[in-house]
Amino acid sequence: MNDKIKATLEDLRSGLQADGGDLELVKIDGYTVYLKLKGACGSCPHAQMTLKHGIERILKEQIDEKIVVERA
Repeated sequence: MNDKIKATLEDLRSGLQADGGDLELVKIDGYTVYLKLKGACGSCPHAQMTLKHGIERILKEQIDEKIVVERA
């Protein structure tokens, strides 16, 4: 499962990079994925929404519905 999460996050990075941001995978602990948003995304007021309604939703849909994304 970890490899699928990493591959999916790599795919999502290009969208964030297009907006001047990026993400860093800090760790995966079971079904919890800890991410650090960087660049423009790190200081964006919508960062939490990006994590929960964007990245987390996609990981749940594509990999496992138990996945939770937290900001590191």
